[in-house]
Amino acid sequence: MNWVGLQTVEDDLLNDSLGKPGLISPDKEDIAHLLTVPFSGRIRGGMRPGKKIIVMGIVDLEPECFDVSLTCGRPTEKEESQLDVALKLTARFASRQFLRSARISGKWTQEEVSTDYFPFIPDQPFRIEIHCEHQRFRIFVDGHQLFDFYHKVKSLSSIDTVRIEGGLQITKLG
Repeated sequence: MNWVGLQTVEDDLLNDSLGKPGLISPDKEDIAHLLTVPFSGRIRGGMRPGKKIIVMGIVDLEPECFDVSLTCGRPTEKEESQLDVALKLTARFASRQFLRSARISGKWTQEEVSTDYFPFIPDQPFRIEIHCEHQRFRIFVDGHQLFDFYHKVKSLSSIDTVRIEGGLQITKLG
């Protein structure tokens, strides 16, 4: 796995390190703010079975929530509510819930509650892995499998953007 490190990538090396198939690359206007939140980056070639997305970061000291989403395209503000969201992972700290949902044709699916286990701690590092399989995403946090989310978007290659928002800092993304 190749990593794009927050501290180690310089703009002149960015195209080389992000140009390899399977890596996430920030859109050109985001390069100056590499891995700052909110973050939006392309998944080269889209998703497919066997591909995984890894997000490493540190939860903010006093977070409310954060989201990691896999979407079909990068929206303009006008299109935001129109894009399909293949997977939206939401960590809510007040209720200590890690939720998942999708938006298909402008309509959100019902949020699925993960487990009684809430893996995130304020001011502590974490590692989320999203494994794409033929029929589902399999979600791991810090090496523990938490849940599966069955595909609502059937064209996996159309899932081409990762978006990250909320109370966290991204340290590595791959």
